Amino acid sequence: MGGTSGMGLAAAVALNEHGADLVLVGKDEESCQSARTIIGEQPIIFSGDAIEPETILKAISLAKSVFGQITGLFHVAGGSGRKYGDGPLHEMSLEGWNKTLDLNLTALMLSNKAMVNYFLESGRAGTILNMGSVLAYSPSPKYFVTHAYATAKAAIIGFSKSIAAYYADKSIRVNVIAPSLFETPMAQRAIQDETILSFVKTKQPLDGGRPGKPDDIKNAVLLFLAPDSTFITGQVLSVDGGWALSEGQYE
Repeated sequence: MGGTSGMGLAAAVALNEHGADLVLVGKDEESCQSARTIIGEQPIIFSGDAIEPETILKAISLAKSVFGQITGLFHVAGGSGRKYGDGPLHEMSLEGWNKTLDLNLTALMLSNKAMVNYFLESGRAGTILNMGSVLAYSPSPKYFVTHAYATAKAAIIGFSKSIAAYYADKSIRVNVIAPSLFETPMAQRAIQDETILSFVKTKQPLDGGRPGKPDDIKNAVLLFLAPDSTFITGQVLSVDGGWALSEGQYE
C-alpha cells in the first residue's frame, strides 16, 4: 500500500530486483503510471484509496490469483493532514484530527487486519512492515508541528507491537520503520525551505547532514521482508540520519 511513489516505490524497485512478486497500490493513476515507467510491467499496479476496505482486499485477491500465495505486506500509505487542519493542538480542527488519523492509522489498521486474516485463514507464516515516523517519539516543535500526525505515528508503534505479540505464536511478524525527513512528495514544504534544511543539517547529521533519499530506506525494507528474517518481530527501526540522537540547531 503506497508503493508507487517516494519510499514505497524505492522499496518496490529493490524488492523487484531481488526477485519478489509484487502488487503495488498507488493513490492515483498518475502515480501508478509513473511507477510503471520506473519499475516496468512485471508488478501488478493499480490505484486505490487505502482508507477504503475494498482496496486491500482487491490487492490480496490479485496476489493470490496471480502468484498463489502472499508472504508479506509493506504499508507505506499515509500523509500529512496539514491541509485539513492538523497543526499545533490549540489551532487544530476536528477535521484535521479525524482526516489525519484516517490517512495514517485507520488505513493501516485495515491493511494489517486483512493481511492477518489471510495468514490465519491460509495457515501461513508472514510478515507485516508498517511505516511510522521519528516524530512519534522525537518531536520537532518549531518546524514539524502536526500533533495529529505525531499521534497517529505513535499509535502505529503501539498497534504494531500489540499485534506482533498477539500473533507471534502463529509466526506472523509485525515491525515498524520510522524515518525522519526524507525527499518525498509529502515533504516538499520542508524540502523547499532553506531555513528548515539548515536545521536538518544539524538534526540528522549523517552523510553531510541532508534529508533522506527514498533509496536510504530500501535495505531496512529488505531486512524485514526477507524470508530468512523469521526471528524478528515487534521492532521499531529508526532510519533517520541521526535525528533522534541530535539536538538540532536553530538559526
